[in-house]
Amino acid sequence: MEERISKEELIKIIKPLIAEQLSEFIREQELKAKEISLIERIIRVEEELRAQREIIASLQREMNTLFEAMDKRFEAMNSRFESLQREMEKRFEALQREMDKRFEAMDKRFEIVEKRFEAMDKRFEALQREMEKRFEAVDKRFESVDKRFEAVEKRFEAVEKRLSFLQWLVASGFTFVSILISIINFLK
Repeated sequence: MEERISKEELIKIIKPLIAEQLSEFIREQELKAKEISLIERIIRVEEELRAQREIIASLQREMNTLFEAMDKRFEAMNSRFESLQREMEKRFEALQREMDKRFEAMDKRFEIVEKRFEAMDKRFEALQREMEKRFEAVDKRFESVDKRFEAVEKRFEAVEKRLSFLQWLVASGFTFVSILISIINFLK
């Protein structure tokens, strides 16, 4: 005897199976969407890190150009001092020839030159202090950048812990569902 199943009975049998399969498919797709979201966030963080590295590299290049410009300025000042020194030597020789006539004028000129040198020494000291302050500011900036990198590393560690927990949770969930399905199939 052949049993014929009516259309309504067939729908009653198939409908729960389809609903179960559909809900399982939706759950899987939601998990995949969450994984993709996390991957996108990780990519954004990596891109931000690359941007930070580029900013630091550009700052270093700018600092190097500034230091090169300062070196050029010092070289120009040295050449000026050398030319001033040559001129002073020529004047001194001329003054020696006319020493009797202009001895008092020479003393005054030496005093003026000494004042200029003192003023220049003061300027150099001030420039040196400014440079030291700038170097200290740059050191502080690098320290703050190091702190930021440490904070980012801590964030990555937290994300890594979360991901490992999610992996464990998903694996245990799949294991539980497969054991449950096996038990249900076994009991049928």
